[in-house]
Amino acid sequence: MAESQPHRCAWCGSDPLYVAYHDTEWGVPEYDARALWEKLVLDGMQAGLAWITILRKREGIR
Repeated sequence: MAESQPHRCAWCGSDPLYVAYHDTEWGVPEYDARALWEKLVLDGMQAGLAWITILRKREGIR
């Protein structure tokens, strides 16, 4: 039996970074204080930019 692709939201497109974010982080509850702080800071930096831009710079921001 062939494996089926997971159902993804249209906004994640086909960019591997976006797909990984969608599949592993989007909609997943976060309870770690450091990870929550990172998400808050990244979200603040995102104002006016596409989220993919922030994801691409994420490692450098850390």
